Amino acid sequence: MLAGVLRTGIATLKAAMINMLEGGFISEHDYKIGCRVAETMCGGDVEAGSLVDEQSLLDLERRNFMKLRATEKAQARVKYMLKNGKPLRN
Repeated sequence: MLAGVLRTGIATLKAAMINMLEGGFISEHDYKIGCRVAETMCGGDVEAGSLVDEQSLLDLERRNFMKLRATEKAQARVKYMLKNGKPLRN
């Protein structure tokens, strides 16, 4: 069992990504991906000190992955990578 990270962990990561977005270092889609990764890494929207088991983390990771893969931009990135062997920055 892992202790859940404070909700401020997610907020801190999002704040850093907003700065990168506004600075032109990442795209809107990169920001959306980063938000899903931050939520997964921090164990989701849990109270500080909550215990999060491995299965909960795996379920959260799967949910976030499935939400992202359903987007047009994610699908375009996969197709582009398969065709060209390099990432698409959309």
